[in-house]
Amino acid sequence: MDLNSIYTELIMEHSTSKHNKRKLENPNIHEKGHNPSCGDEITLELKLKEDIIEDLAFTGQGCAISQASTSIMIDLIKGKPIEEALKLTETFIGMIKREIIDDEELYALEDAMAFKNISNMPARVKCAVLAWHTLKEALDNR
Repeated sequence: MDLNSIYTELIMEHSTSKHNKRKLENPNIHEKGHNPSCGDEITLELKLKEDIIEDLAFTGQGCAISQASTSIMIDLIKGKPIEEALKLTETFIGMIKREIIDDEELYALEDAMAFKNISNMPARVKCAVLAWHTLKEALDNR
């Protein structure tokens, strides 16, 4: 099995997974993200404790790529300090824009590296980065 099919499987698995798709009790932050070009809509809910992202979840609907990217992002940043979450967000967006191509740097993204080749499909890029831009907005506006 090659890396691309492992990544495809990972994206499909996360697109249907419900473990991060839920409402949080008493979140500190709600942030809506919308992709007008395809109609993807998500709402991120975050629970911050000091400068740690204690919990986060999402609701909404969209294509498999936006749903999977959101779920994988949540798995990656839950429990991390805000600064680290913002750095990972920059790395992910940099990977998608092909500004960061060093695998050593990308390894920090763990499963989110599955989206590395999405930059070859310009129509899908906005789907992949929706949650990451929404998270950045949520944390920048806190």
